[in-house]
Amino acid sequence: MTKRRYSISQMSEISNISKKALRFYDDLGLIESKRHGANNYRYYTQEDLLAVPPLKYYKQMGFHLGEIREAFELGSNTSLTALRKIFMKKIEGLREEERTLHLRLTSVRDWLELLHEAEMVLENGLHSVSVKYVQPDALLFHDQTFSSDIKSAIINLEFTNYVESVRNSITGPVMIRFSSIEDRINDEPQKVQILQKTILPSQPEETQPYGGFLAACCYHIGEHGAIRDTYRKIQRWCASNNYICDQGSYERYVTDFWTTNHEELFVTEVLVKVSRPGNVRSLMAEAD
Repeated sequence: MTKRRYSISQMSEISNISKKALRFYDDLGLIESKRHGANNYRYYTQEDLLAVPPLKYYKQMGFHLGEIREAFELGSNTSLTALRKIFMKKIEGLREEERTLHLRLTSVRDWLELLHEAEMVLENGLHSVSVKYVQPDALLFHDQTFSSDIKSAIINLEFTNYVESVRNSITGPVMIRFSSIEDRINDEPQKVQILQKTILPSQPEETQPYGGFLAACCYHIGEHGAIRDTYRKIQRWCASNNYICDQGSYERYVTDFWTTNHEELFVTEVLVKVSRPGNVRSLMAEAD
């Protein structure tokens, strides 16, 4: 092997590592420089240069500098069993990081979709009533009593504590299932269910079926105090189009207090389960 010596500037240029980082690695004992002459200047050997690729590969695998130093020390002692244990431990740590990143990515992606949905609603002034099929799902739920404080119902500390107690994480919009549309219109207390999608699998007893039905839906734009007007619009539309409304409703909060304090940017989707007289189910019931 060549006995050529490299100054720190040469080492930096060849290895593509800054001089500051090389000094730091030197202090940690990862790539130790030598000293020479009366002026005690720092130099490196070919052996030091060849330590760079393994160092970079360990960093690529996610090893921290302290872990790399430990691996280098074990490698120099030919302790393969101990080195294998370091890699096994690293795999466990990376799997945990992968789970954490999955939670974060899912939450951020779902929130971004809600922001995009709200932008489309606001930009196009979407507030007409339509009927759509709601895809079936199973959502984490928590029974509560609604006492007309919509902000506390949406940013729900009790529900947050419940999610933590079942060791799960939530994503997507908060939804509230109101048991009575009339009580909602009149701002009266009533039994509700707080609903939200989870990232991790939930136990069957923790979830409530949602969807699998036709719903008259309408976006409500703006402050929640005026949402009664949207409900009345839905009721009028259903009556005009020969639909029967369910007694309860769902409110799906696309943008709300979680997102902004500007009420003019609030977007709430109101969904009311509907059916028509003489539909297939009604006819089947009559036949029975």
